[in-house]
Amino acid sequence: MQRDPFGGRYEQQARPRRGINPRFIILLLFAGYGVFYWFSNRVVDPYTGEKVLIDGSIDIAQEKELGLQAYQEILQQERPVDPNSPIAQQVRGIAQRLIEKVPEVATAIAQEHGTRIQPIWEQFDWDVNVIQSEQANAFCLPGGKMAVYTGLIPVAQNADAVAVVMGHEIAHALLRHGAQRMSQQKLTQIGQMAGAMSGMDPQQQQMVMAAMGYGYLLPYARQHETQADEVGLMLAAAACFDPRESVPLWERMSQASGGQSPPEFSSTHPNPGTRIANLQALMPKALEYRQRFCRQGG
Repeated sequence: MQRDPFGGRYEQQARPRRGINPRFIILLLFAGYGVFYWFSNRVVDPYTGEKVLIDGSIDIAQEKELGLQAYQEILQQERPVDPNSPIAQQVRGIAQRLIEKVPEVATAIAQEHGTRIQPIWEQFDWDVNVIQSEQANAFCLPGGKMAVYTGLIPVAQNADAVAVVMGHEIAHALLRHGAQRMSQQKLTQIGQMAGAMSGMDPQQQQMVMAAMGYGYLLPYARQHETQADEVGLMLAAAACFDPRESVPLWERMSQASGGQSPPEFSSTHPNPGTRIANLQALMPKALEYRQRFCRQGG
């Protein structure tokens, strides 16, 4: 009980207790787990010498199984051309030349970065199909399952350009970009769970995930494309294809898309101009790889 200056009395008002907001605790716990997950699953990428995020529970066998499942689903939905057709035989021939150079090129790139390569390609079950489609595209899934869409052929115009694209796709599998993206998705899920359990409203969650996408996921995806461009270009050059065809190829790819592409910051791929500039910068190294590893005199 206290007395006021005018002689009256009033009850002492209890001050509100200040405690830690439970939402903050939840966010802190999830943030701690996210940081732990990030640092405990970082490994050195032998192709770049940089540390990357690959969940330790994802092994090559699991990647192969996932790649095989996806491949079988695609072939059930799409229409492969006759494997004895000239185009299918030509594409298989290009793939075989690239695959034969994987050990040499992978070892050489690792030596440049002072890293040791793990020959994961020895566990791959290589296979390639040509799929009837207007898409100017190709893919190589984890485990070595590949496909080239017929729409790529008129845009590529020659075997050298097809080899550049296929080398790029093979590089994604060698660099384990699939495992890296699965690990990124898990990290994203941790963030989503943190937002939901801490009481964030849907709009706030969307804002946080958008910031994470533009600030982390999309740049990481573009980095994957740039890495695959480099390794794929070295593969094509070592297999006696002309790496210089990569520049007009991407000029034609840009024209085929109508010259329209989203701003680079909002895309998973570098824009054509950036890609071409990177390839031009890599050309001296690619030509050196061609001279060093090409043994067909082509």
